[in-house]
Amino acid sequence: MHEPGAVWPAVIDHIRAQGVEAMEIWQRGDRLFMILEAADDFPRPVVSTANTAENARWEALMDRFQKRLRDAAPEEKWSPLVRIFHLAEHPGTNGPT
Repeated sequence: MHEPGAVWPAVIDHIRAQGVEAMEIWQRGDRLFMILEAADDFPRPVVSTANTAENARWEALMDRFQKRLRDAAPEEKWSPLVRIFHLAEHPGTNGPT
């Protein structure tokens, strides 16, 4: 469902309208990991009801495949992560590369 051209165009428009500038979703088994770059005013209110309705249909379809984390709120599909390590921040013995 997420191959290029497979996601409904109205869903892509809805994502961009919210201020998402770049997005990647990675999968391993039944787990997904999203990397999202967004505008400073993200999430923007979306005014187009056509895109909003189509996006709601997409979310309902994808919801069948999304397994919540045990500590997530019932409506929480995506949970923010805290980065605890970034290699570029650690010089090691030879300094940064």
